[in-house]
Amino acid sequence: MPELPEVEVTRRSFAQAIAGARIDSVRMGKPLRWPLGCDPQSLVGRRVVSLRRRGKYLLADLDCGVLLLHLGMSGSLRFSRDLPPSAAHDHFDMVTSQGTLRLHDPRRFGAVVYAASEQDAVAQKLLGGLGMEPLSEAFTFPAFHAGLKASRAPVKQLLLAGRLVVGVGNIYASEVLFLAGIRPTVAAQRIGPVRAHRLFFAIRTVLSRAVELGGSTLKDFSNADGMAGHFQHEANVYGRDGAPCRQCGAVIKLLRQGQRSSYFCPRCQRP
Repeated sequence: MPELPEVEVTRRSFAQAIAGARIDSVRMGKPLRWPLGCDPQSLVGRRVVSLRRRGKYLLADLDCGVLLLHLGMSGSLRFSRDLPPSAAHDHFDMVTSQGTLRLHDPRRFGAVVYAASEQDAVAQKLLGGLGMEPLSEAFTFPAFHAGLKASRAPVKQLLLAGRLVVGVGNIYASEVLFLAGIRPTVAAQRIGPVRAHRLFFAIRTVLSRAVELGGSTLKDFSNADGMAGHFQHEANVYGRDGAPCRQCGAVIKLLRQGQRSSYFCPRCQRP
């Protein structure tokens, strides 16, 4: 599933190219996770003012309203003046004066949703419960530490939930906890201030590095220019069960938490 780094990389790959574009036509394919929420033809003539990100959502600000785009489990976006004709898994085409924005999504868990504004009930239903943005100034240690202390959940589960901090998906949670030296099963409220500081900075470090490397491409992720990510080649623990730890040589372990795979080093990550 595309996480914060992949969505941010996608945003950066076409944000400047689409800014100021006039919408000329909109084509909807098979139904997506949620309905568009407006007549597609009502978007014709509007302009794309800017492209932002909130958690794993891209927000295309229009001169009237906002489009919220989510990549779901397997979705990807393309933006180009020269796209081929739409195929079976292309479920949204927005033709603009500066190129066509296309959502390709074989599993159709992605979505494109129109809202009158970010404060509209439609948008707040999707965005209202999201936690702090880890790559912004809104991500502060006091608030993060307080959130840890308030939760009895295993720290890996808390990170994945997205209510405290957004975007730390399964790959990145495993890598963050390795860098911080914390076992994924540790109860969040048991993490003291020293380890909490390490965890706080590990989140920023890992996600920033992932964005720098274009995200992670495990199967088919690519940005709006068709470029794959490379962070997976630097992973210390994710997907490396049975392999030696790059730091201490111990065997990387795998366990299941809430139907998700957690990878960790039993020597470097303390319980």
